[in-house]
Amino acid sequence: MFYEPKHGKRGHGLPFDPLKAIIAPRPIGWISSVDAKGRPNLAPYSFFNLVKGAPPIVVFGSEGLKHSAANAFETREFVFNLVTRPLFDAMNVSSAALEAGENEFEAAGLTMAECRFVKAPRVAESPASFECKVLQAMELHDIDGNPTDGFMVVGQVVGIHLDERYIIDGRFDAVAAQTIARCGYRDYAQVTEMFEALRPTDGGAFTPTTSDRT
Repeated sequence: MFYEPKHGKRGHGLPFDPLKAIIAPRPIGWISSVDAKGRPNLAPYSFFNLVKGAPPIVVFGSEGLKHSAANAFETREFVFNLVTRPLFDAMNVSSAALEAGENEFEAAGLTMAECRFVKAPRVAESPASFECKVLQAMELHDIDGNPTDGFMVVGQVVGIHLDERYIIDGRFDAVAAQTIARCGYRDYAQVTEMFEALRPTDGGAFTPTTSDRT
């Protein structure tokens, strides 16, 4: 099977678009922000990831200039909050299309906690939150130079809040935290199992027959 995505449903001929289910699982960018009037906003973004480790840089994309992206464009800061299985319902509630200025924290029954370097609040119940300063914010254009009504926000992480209950043997334990991810359509996944594998760059410890270590 081959199709050109520019043709939409006529291209793949399927009842559901496979694209987002193929690039999966994806971290959920649960983004909190404030607008120019200081009003808080919270919303999940399924186009989100870490793109650099040192300095730590994250990126999220918005289909249309939604409130969180617009706030980040305007105030040049935002917060990423980790979504876990116990927080799924609250995250889902926060995806509602509320009017500008309505507080998704209150709608979802969540607690706002102060950050140290940004004005936006973080989700107190989340096991991990990243305070971010915007490096770049732009509208994306296609190969013909046409605006796509898609927006990208790149932020440098300047502060990290961690719940120490999930630091186990010196590592943040995603299984213990019950981290979840987006899998396309209306599907999600929970991290329930890990395996560890050596790399060829691990000081000669790897050979092609080396088994994965659990």
